[in-house]
Order: sequence, then C-alpha cells, then structure tokens
Amino acid sequence: MTYPSMVQAITIAETGGPEVLKKTEIPFPTVEPEHLVIKVDYFGINFIDTAYRRGIYPADKFPFVMGVEASGTIIRLPTDSAVLNDPDYQKRGYKQGSRVAVDTPAAHAEYISVSWRTMYPVPESIPASTAAASLIQGLTAVSFMEESYNVQKGDIVLIHTIAGGVGVLMCQFAKYRGAIVIGTTSTKEKAELAKSNGADHVIIYKEEDTIARVLEITSGEGVNAIFDGVGKDTFEADFRMIRRKGTLVSMGGASGAVPPFPPLKLSEKNVTVVRPRMSNYVYTPSESLYYGNALFGLLSNSTLRPLIHKEYPFTTEGAREAHIDLMDGKTVGKLLIKVNG
Repeated sequence: MTYPSMVQAITIAETGGPEVLKKTEIPFPTVEPEHLVIKVDYFGINFIDTAYRRGIYPADKFPFVMGVEASGTIIRLPTDSAVLNDPDYQKRGYKQGSRVAVDTPAAHAEYISVSWRTMYPVPESIPASTAAASLIQGLTAVSFMEESYNVQKGDIVLIHTIAGGVGVLMCQFAKYRGAIVIGTTSTKEKAELAKSNGADHVIIYKEEDTIARVLEITSGEGVNAIFDGVGKDTFEADFRMIRRKGTLVSMGGASGAVPPFPPLKLSEKNVTVVRPRMSNYVYTPSESLYYGNALFGLLSNSTLRPLIHKEYPFTTEGAREAHIDLMDGKTVGKLLIKVNG
C-alpha cells in the first residue's frame, strides 16, 4: 500500500499556552514490522495533553506531536511473524478495516503507527466518536472501581467531582455494581446532570458543607470509598468522610498535588490510600484485553454512556479552543476533535 509522504497533525514547537498549538505537516510515521497503521477518525482531548503543552511533562523533542487518545480504522497489519503468531495478538481478531481505539503518545495525527499492545478492538455497534470519548476515561473508571477499590452492592462511595468525564462514568459503573453514590460538583446544572446519570446524592460544594452532608447521609459513619480527582483542596477533608477501614483513591490533582502526609495519619481509622495509574492496570496483554472487553461490553449494552461535550474541527483554531475550554472547567463530558468520518 502506498502512503502519503506527509500527514497533518496537532503539534507544538515550544511549551506554553494554547497559542503554541498548531496544525502542521509532519512526515508519515515510521512503520515498524510489529506495528499496525491506523487512519484516525477522532482525537480525544485530555488534561494530560495540557500538561505536555505547558511543559509539566517534558517533550522528548520538537516539534512534539500532541495527544494520547484516538479512534480509527486499521489500514495495515503487522508483518512480523512473531506478532502474527502471538496468541495474545490473535485473540484480538485484528483485520484490515477493523475499528480500534488507541492509547499511545503522538496520537493526534491523521495516520499513526502503533503497537498492538496499546490499542483496543472496537465493536461495529460503537461509533468512532464514542470509542474516542470513552477509552481512557472508561478504562480508568472500570479498572479503578475493580482494583483500587472493588465496588460492591451496598457500598457507599463518594466521587469528587462527579460531573466530569470520568466522574459520570464512575457514577454509572458504581450504580451498575449496586452502590449508593454520593457526588460533589460546582453548580446546580451539573448536579442535575449527575442525578440523571444515577447519583443518589449530589453536594454542591460551593453552597453546602460537604463533610457535614456526607456524615449526615451516612449516619456519621462515612463512606466505604472515596474516588478523589480534585487533590489538594479535598484530600484533608477526605479523612473526615471516610469510614473505618475505608479506601481513599487519590486519582488526580485538579486543584493541585496532594501534599506529603505522615503514614501515621492512616492509623486513626485504618484507612487505605491508593494512588493508582490506569496504565498499570492494563499493563499486560491479558489485562488490557480483559479491561478493553469489559469497557466495550458495558458501552455496547448502554451501562456506560459517555457524554460528549463538543466535537471541534481539525484545525489550529479547533485545537486551541478545545484546550481553552477544557482548562476553563466549564465543560461537561468529553472534548473531541473530528479528523475523518
């Protein structure tokens, strides 16, 4: 198959604000024998993208191709016989023309060359936009609620904050598991959104005393688990809302990094604190296959229903607007850039 010599991509030539984002031409990616080539339909926009743009995470070179999440169609299969004969590869059933979702660096380009280990088969019943909107956040929700703390029927869980992309999916998954869900959010509109996705109790933290409300709801006992994506501003209060032998899953730092704390702090209630990374739950081929199948099964039967805030155009202006909107904190659901389709 003949490939174009150059492809369009969202890149940065230096770190900085959204103005450093540009749609530029880059060489067609190097096609390794063990890789698949994907024609991309959608980019998923994530907070980690803004961290790379700002230099919080270092770029390995410039121009730096943005993004870690995309969906598209396989246009070339591996030629390496070791890959083709690998039982874990064969279980995925990849074919030319099959649709996939990808979690890999430098994903925001028209064409990408990717290892089979970082992609997930997408059923035909699931639109490419849904696949891009749900891969990273969906894998995070399912793996964290199975392994960081295994949510069970009757558990009471608290989600900070519940109206974002991960929060909504966590709410849906926890309700599927039979849990009672308490969530925090910033506005009445977001509270209604959370309730429409199954939340039993929603606390508007700008208007209510979160600690008092959680203890009231739980008759003073606190919750079995807290999934906290806020970080610095909520971490100390979490210890007052967690029950004895509860689990605090620190999963983000929207307000800043959690400050250091003495291990002795955990002994007051024998609390478990976990700081997971989704990639460590999908590290092996068997783990990624398990969680990929679990996620897309839950999407297929509408147990998980990702919210898409907006589809932006594949332009310099579209990329900049998406980053600005995400950082402003006023969006609800996933931000996508539409490339093809």
